[in-house]
Formats: sequence, C-alpha cells, structure tokens
Amino acid sequence: MKILKFRDKRKFKYHKKIIVKDLVLPLFVGIHHFEKIKKQRVKFNIEITTDPNLKAELKSIVNYEKVIEDIKKVAEKKHFELLESLSESIFDEIFKNKKVKKIKLKIEKLDIIKTTKSVGIEVIKTKI
Repeated sequence: MKILKFRDKRKFKYHKKIIVKDLVLPLFVGIHHFEKIKKQRVKFNIEITTDPNLKAELKSIVNYEKVIEDIKKVAEKKHFELLESLSESIFDEIFKNKKVKKIKLKIEKLDIIKTTKSVGIEVIKTKI
C-alpha cells in the first residue's frame, strides 16, 4: 500500500488594521467666530492598514495608544478652520511610522448642527 502525502497548497493574504473607534475630543475647529472661542466635541474614527508581513511582536506592531496620542497632539496644537486641514495634519503625523500603509480617517463635529447627529468628513490616504 502506497501512502500519499498531500501538501497544503493554501496561500494566505493578510490585511492588518489598527482600529480606533469613537475617540471624542474637545477642540477648536471651524470657520465661525463662536467655534474659535469655545471648544466643541469632535469624534474620530480611524483605520490604519499596516504592512501585512510584519510579525506579531511588540516591537513591530503599530500601537493604537500611540495613534491616539498622535491625534490628541495634532488636534490640540492649534485651531483648525477646516476638518480637511486637521485630517492632513493627522495623516502627516501617523505616516511618520514607516509600517503604516493606508489610513482611513473619519472626523465628525457632534454639536454644530442641532438637526443632525453629526457632520464631518471621511478621507482615505494610501502610501504609493
């Protein structure tokens, strides 16, 4: 009797993401006078796609606590008239990490228009 050995021919493709949901920070943002003198609640949702070949080791991961600190640092730095300007500054900070390949960022003002739950932007930026 001949025993046949089958090789496992499955290949895997990974997409690794770091996710921060519903981070709410009080900050100065907007073009109106009242937005420049009083902070408002702004919600951040971010998905960061990393290099899928990175090993699952502490030294090679993208730390979500660092991502939160980066967002806080940028958001508290100055008044941003536009959410688009704020998003570009956040992209610049997070893309300093060479492991980051793609960022999907959603920023929402929670209190600006009373007839809505929120208004905001969503931007996706990818390293080429």
